[in-house]
Parts: sequence; C-alpha cells; structure tokens
Amino acid sequence: MIKSFKQTFLSLDLQSPRWSSSETMAKDYELRQYETAKWVSTVIRGETQKEAMRQGFWKLFHYIQGKNEKEMKIDMTVPVTCLIKSGCADFKISFFVPFEHQDSPPQPTDSDVFIEERKAASIFVRSFGGFASPEKYAEEAEVLARILRNRGQPFHEDFFYTAGYDSPFKLFNRHNEVWYFKK
Repeated sequence: MIKSFKQTFLSLDLQSPRWSSSETMAKDYELRQYETAKWVSTVIRGETQKEAMRQGFWKLFHYIQGKNEKEMKIDMTVPVTCLIKSGCADFKISFFVPFEHQDSPPQPTDSDVFIEERKAASIFVRSFGGFASPEKYAEEAEVLARILRNRGQPFHEDFFYTAGYDSPFKLFNRHNEVWYFKK
C-alpha cells in the first residue's frame, strides 16, 4: 500500500515505470527493482547538459504530440531521464512509454528519436527537492556514489541517470532523483 501510494504521489497521476523497493537506507537512498519497459529516447551530442535536456525534451514532446508513424497523441509520463556518462558530451534523454503502448509503441518519424527497451534492473535512487540544475544533479550523484562506496555497495560508476518528475511550472514540492545501476 505504501509503495503504491508513494509511486502515485511521485508521478502526480502520470504513468511511470513499475518498480518495487527492496530496501530503504535511512534518508540516504533506496534500492528499487525496476521492471523491463520501453522508453522513447534521443541522443543530443556536443551541447551542455542543460541545452541537451531542452533540445531532447522538445524532440520527445513532438513525438508524443503526434510526430510518430500513427500521428497519435500519447500521454506525458514521468520521469524524464537523462543519461550522464563520465567524460562524454552525449546525453540520452528519455520519456517512459505509457503502458497502453508498451507492446507496440508508435514508431518515431524523426530519425533522431528511437524506441528502446530497458531491461529489468536494480537501481540505487537518491531523491531531492527544488529546481534541479545540472550542477545539483552532479552534486547529488556524487553524494550517492560516496554513500554507496562507503557502504560497500557495488554499482556502475561510469554513468548515472537524472530523473525529473515535475513541470517547470510547478514551484513547490518538486521531486528529482539520481540513479546508479547496481552491479
């Protein structure tokens, strides 16, 4: 009951990928088990993270507004994720594909947009509030990485995801996350 309430609260009635929480570590982080799911994604190269997020968001937003093979509008989902790789200026921005389209998502008509399947995974998640800048995401990711190293938790250190749950128009009670994949 609490898990489903938390998932519903975080998503603000927007669909999000299914997960269960296997353990919570005080206020520091939680370990979630995410189910296999399809995401619509785009890679933005050679821009700042902030600019890549802006460009990537709009490419994906056009996809859900009908720039797909079926010219179908698709509901917005959460979170909007961004893959950050150490020493790399490529950023992969993604929207979760709603459940009703998971089996057969409309194919994008923009050649820079693609459907990907993310396999089930165990992910360490650190949540924080406020407006998240690239610097704040990096700071929170470093805090999470330090905690995981100190506790001997094995994780993929060469990349992390940012996850944003709120519209830019939401001013209070904002929810953001950083994710590291468990090894």
